[in-house]
Amino acid sequence: MNDITNQHIKNLEEKFTQMGQNPNVHLEGLLYGKPLTYWDYIQTDALLGLQIQRTLYPDEMVFIMYHQVNELLFKMILWEMEQLAVPAPIAVDVFTDKLMRISRYFDMLTNSFSIMGDGMDVEQYNKFRNTLAPASGFQSAQYRLIEFASTDWINLIDKRFIRDLPENISEEEALEYLYWQAAGKNYKTGEKSYLLGAFEKKYSQTFVKAMKDYEKTNLWQKFVELPKEAQACPELIQAMKHYDYTVNVTWVIGHYKTALKYLESTGVTKEATGGSDWKKYMLPEYQKRIFFPGLWSEEELANWGKGLI
Repeated sequence: MNDITNQHIKNLEEKFTQMGQNPNVHLEGLLYGKPLTYWDYIQTDALLGLQIQRTLYPDEMVFIMYHQVNELLFKMILWEMEQLAVPAPIAVDVFTDKLMRISRYFDMLTNSFSIMGDGMDVEQYNKFRNTLAPASGFQSAQYRLIEFASTDWINLIDKRFIRDLPENISEEEALEYLYWQAAGKNYKTGEKSYLLGAFEKKYSQTFVKAMKDYEKTNLWQKFVELPKEAQACPELIQAMKHYDYTVNVTWVIGHYKTALKYLESTGVTKEATGGSDWKKYMLPEYQKRIFFPGLWSEEELANWGKGLI
């Protein structure tokens, strides 16, 4: 054996010894391991077996795969956010690197809407969509977690109720006022649609925990922890604004226009598959979802999302 091989063996022995493990057991185990292949590592067969159609229409497969790709990208975004969501201050270069990664993932998501907008037959969609009810993309829990990881949850409150929130409101109580309640709640009666009720039954505790966990560690809070000179950096400010605008305007408008094409293609306005009031819920001009309001001018805030439809 050459010196390099001997050094590797020595390092492995030290590693397993420090773990309280018998190095010989692990080294012998290497003799029986089979070589790694791409399809085993990526779990290709399992991944490609997750697309299960509910109808006979071919373009339903496009719909399924597109949303699964979205969820994988959401997971990538949350993976980066989790690395920033630590109690200790983050170095400027680390924060900037993670922010740019997150932005690139959302740029990819935004640019992908042509797959949905131009990649499905309208007639097929308007047939298979009824089989999907009451499921809805609204019910993506990962997307909600991204929002909690991005900003103080007060910025996700429905703007109609922001001034009348009870003092010292708890996270559990605040859930009832988040903007996405507009997709399935009658505020006069308090009645919730099945879409919203099922979503909250499964994820409300997860969301409350996220609201608490990210209270001091969301992107905005990590930004204001940076040194003052970093917070004043034009490039970093522009990167923060780009992310904010991409998620809350560009992405939303792309989604809205795609929904508009299919839901109003017959000349009759339809509900989304979950029965949501999708226009009120989605339009940024109506909701004014803004992660980092402190970085925008009064004029920019006033014109948020206007003139894009």
